[in-house]
Amino acid sequence: MQLNKLAFALLAGVTLAHPGEEHHHDRAVELSKREFKQAARRGLSACSEKLNKRDGMLDRAVMRRAATVVKYRKQLAARDTDTGETGPYWVKGEYIRNNLREDQPGVPIVIEAQFVDVETCQPIQGLYWDVWNCNSTGVYSGLIATGNGNTDDLTNYNATFLRGVAKSNCDGVVQFESVFPGHYSGRTTHHHMVAHLNATVLPNNTLTGGTVAHVGQVFWDQDLIYDVEATYPYNTNDIAITTNADDRVFSTESSDNSDPVFEYVYLGDDLSDGLFGWVTIAVNTSATYDPNYSFVWTESGGIAQSGGTVSVDGGSGDGGAPSGGNGTSPSGSLSGAVPSGTAAPSA
Repeated sequence: MQLNKLAFALLAGVTLAHPGEEHHHDRAVELSKREFKQAARRGLSACSEKLNKRDGMLDRAVMRRAATVVKYRKQLAARDTDTGETGPYWVKGEYIRNNLREDQPGVPIVIEAQFVDVETCQPIQGLYWDVWNCNSTGVYSGLIATGNGNTDDLTNYNATFLRGVAKSNCDGVVQFESVFPGHYSGRTTHHHMVAHLNATVLPNNTLTGGTVAHVGQVFWDQDLIYDVEATYPYNTNDIAITTNADDRVFSTESSDNSDPVFEYVYLGDDLSDGLFGWVTIAVNTSATYDPNYSFVWTESGGIAQSGGTVSVDGGSGDGGAPSGGNGTSPSGSLSGAVPSGTAAPSA
């Protein structure tokens, strides 16, 4: 393996934790966010030398990400060739697990985040990364809502696809196996996330207690989004694509030189083989937020229940429900070759 092709920068795609996802156009709130990001960035800049030297953390990041690519490429080489390719709402109480795909069609992805304490320059061990995104046709699991697929399909209350929680290791790293998100009206392609500290794991493998130190979203490169959206089943969604440039949440998240966009490589020759994406997220562990939620996962499935004060909806305007997303889950093959200029390291 040519490691220079896998020399992923430790702080590539750094995302700064911020004071929640309030989407009202409130100047005081926007100034508060900006000041927080500037302070966090100064802290992260001061951390850079320590992060590079600390116990070989940069070297471990390079080797870990290279090993991840090799691992999933070996799985591709060993798979049966006859096998087919396989909302914005936070639902409290999702299962602790690393594989979120279930039976969802679309481009398979492996995503990795490394969480760094911006105050101490240390990786955050024991943080629980809570993630969710819509499926390939713009539908979120675990809820029934106008614009979220077929509102007559009550089985979606019990669905858990593309949602889950996992714990960071000693290097502050968490990985998930998921599916590249589709889109719905008014939003670009994105993942939602909440970061929990000092939470307790219940016997049913869900979380309780602790505090939330981060609420945010992570995005993908626009050219890559276009390539994915040209494949099946993404191309069955006839709702117009909102680009990163036209997405107000993306604009807010990426202001002040913050870069909430996954770095990525192809795992094989084309999109059907999947993608590996990674990002480093700087978190102020002293911060505490109270994210709102619309549903709660219980032993009987999802139930409608609202709470919290900080919006994580991330919709256009004031962050309401998604409008659109056709709710289909077709099966079929994917296509889309690696574009020229995209890093595609050889195993």
